[in-house]
Amino acid sequence: MSSAHDVNSAVDACSIQRTLEVIGDRWILLILRDVFRGVRRFSRIHSDLGIAKNLLSDRLNALVDADIVTRVPYQHRPLRHEYQLTDKGRDLSAALVALMHWGDTWCHHGDAPTVLLHADCGTEVQLHPWCTTCDRAVPATAIRSQPGPRVDSGYGLCDQSLNEPATRKTAPLPTTPTQSPRKRNAPHHGSTQPGGRYAPSP
Repeated sequence: MSSAHDVNSAVDACSIQRTLEVIGDRWILLILRDVFRGVRRFSRIHSDLGIAKNLLSDRLNALVDADIVTRVPYQHRPLRHEYQLTDKGRDLSAALVALMHWGDTWCHHGDAPTVLLHADCGTEVQLHPWCTTCDRAVPATAIRSQPGPRVDSGYGLCDQSLNEPATRKTAPLPTTPTQSPRKRNAPHHGSTQPGGRYAPSP
């Protein structure tokens, strides 16, 4: 029988748990969606999402602190910034695409409100777990998991039930980078105040 320490260790070692601690907030995901689309300035994000300005400022500051976006000046008098994705932020593209495709299937009955296209050829972007050895897509039922090199617990996997035998382990679907959500709107202006905290323009 597993102990409370085993359970806590499994949760602490879980990449899903650690990721949700950074981007698990609803507003943060929607802000990231906008930034991927090219909506990068405070006033434009505020207008697009209808979020309270104090909440937007807080979430943008959290994304900057997590090195997911960075502030880049686009005007110096007065000083104004826009938010651009870092490499760490761009690496979230596949995760957002996976969420979008799930919503297309299960919330919109397959009738996607937005379609993502490969910018070079115009083909619709698909996202599947892929086996590089077999060179084919892998369904969820054919994926198993095992402890990674940083797991020092006998369990360690956040998605593994501690009451199930090891042969029944499953893992979250691995993804590979894919096309970012397309840009739809031209960004508008935002502004900053002294001290580095973002605030809307008058």
